[in-house]
Amino acid sequence: MQISRRDLIKLSVSAGAALSNPSILRARAASAGTREVRLALDSVPSVFDPHITTSADAQWHGMAIYDSLFAFDSKQVARPQMIGNWGVSEDRLTYTFALRDGLGFHDGTPVTAADCVASIRRWGAAVPGGKLLMERTKDVSKKDDKTFTIVLREPFELLIDALAVPIQFLAVMRERDANLPPTQQVTANIGSGPFKFNHALAKPGASFTYDRNEKYVPRSEAPDALAGGKIAKVDRAIWENISDQQTAVAALQAGEIDLLLTCPPDFYSAIEGDPNLQLQTVLEGGYNVFARVNFLQPPFDNAKARQALLHLVDQDAFLKVMAPDPRYTHPVTSMFGNGSPYSNDENTGWYKKGGDPEKARQLFKDAGYAGEKVVILDSTDWAQGDVSAQLLASELKKIGINAELAPSDWAGIVARRSNKGPIEGGGWNILISSWPNGAYSDPIGISLLQATGDKAWFGWPKNDEYEQLRAKWADVATDERKALARKMQHLWWDMVGCVFLGQVVSPSARRKTLTGVISNEFGVCPMWNMEKA
Repeated sequence: MQISRRDLIKLSVSAGAALSNPSILRARAASAGTREVRLALDSVPSVFDPHITTSADAQWHGMAIYDSLFAFDSKQVARPQMIGNWGVSEDRLTYTFALRDGLGFHDGTPVTAADCVASIRRWGAAVPGGKLLMERTKDVSKKDDKTFTIVLREPFELLIDALAVPIQFLAVMRERDANLPPTQQVTANIGSGPFKFNHALAKPGASFTYDRNEKYVPRSEAPDALAGGKIAKVDRAIWENISDQQTAVAALQAGEIDLLLTCPPDFYSAIEGDPNLQLQTVLEGGYNVFARVNFLQPPFDNAKARQALLHLVDQDAFLKVMAPDPRYTHPVTSMFGNGSPYSNDENTGWYKKGGDPEKARQLFKDAGYAGEKVVILDSTDWAQGDVSAQLLASELKKIGINAELAPSDWAGIVARRSNKGPIEGGGWNILISSWPNGAYSDPIGISLLQATGDKAWFGWPKNDEYEQLRAKWADVATDERKALARKMQHLWWDMVGCVFLGQVVSPSARRKTLTGVISNEFGVCPMWNMEKA
């Protein structure tokens, strides 16, 4: 009798449940009597400041311990969160905000308008949408302990949306923390959100523990994506880092963890066949995985070499290795992602099923490629990124490119990707990363879609004509934005701001005893509202 690979996986999961990580079992025994949930998310944070990094783990951490002034609901409408009342003057230049009652930091001090002002200024110096807002802002100041104003030089109709952006979100910090420059990480981890960071139980690289903030006063509205009432329904949430996928699934089956955020595709049938488990698409819309090149170093300082990658990549091939189940994958050809009001087909003639390796080979030749090493950062603890890096290296080698993988965990990638120097100095040529599909509809708020050179996101593209168009985004109505989007996309694919590898919607796996997990399209796994029977 032949045993299929899938059968072997099922057998190994069953065996793994009995032999899974004993440290998890010990931890569960130690916390007996505490209502807790254990979450195996994609990684644990190495940077804890949501203002200064786009890493998803830093955003999830930040949303647990910090609160925000506004937040998006499931219809992408910005709703008040810490704000009780707000208004705007007739000339639409002065916005006045009043904090709601009951807001306090985890150290026992009240949240004041001064904290909000300092947080806005710090965030505005670090984040693309915040920078644009501050360029148009005359003053941000407090009126009294609970009221502050933003006075503009000119109308900025996207102001409230900017304050609600979910990636590098405007986490409200204590004034003394927010007074630190955005070049210096805030490490106090003291916010006013529904969970408190447990410093004593922190195990960097392994697990982090969050305790319910008993003094948190949630909004009265029902939770809706990132908006509404943030009610912590458990005493403790423990964020585990289980890098081995088989061990993670075994731990889920054994009840040692309650949620596996990204379920490996090979285990879908095992999860669906287990009466105690259920698949749920927590990260609706999934992530668009892409390759970002270093514009500052050869060979990709030449546009023809960047265009070669566009023609080389066969998205279907990448999607098959990232997520073999076609129910959860889609190609991406628009810089605005899939399903956005601004998604379009402008300047997408490069897209071809199967790719065009001969065209890519010629473009590298036209770029003057002379055999220099091309280093691809390879995140070994992110499965989709790992297999994508390996496939890209293989495809490059087939057309004569001297591709080399630089493997490390994601924390290592985060540390290395900021190096603008040459390969010999620890630099890089290609970075594999991803962004929530829903984020691409906002070219003001998403760092990836900047082309501001040294001030841009890693890779540092520069295109002044494109930036002039992007700056107009906040000043035009939706219909006009659609026309503007086509002009922007034409320039984006000319300069090759990124190379999409495909959209992957990865379902999560959870125990049926865990309910209230909030699905959303913002790439966030909220810890609030989770309830365990």
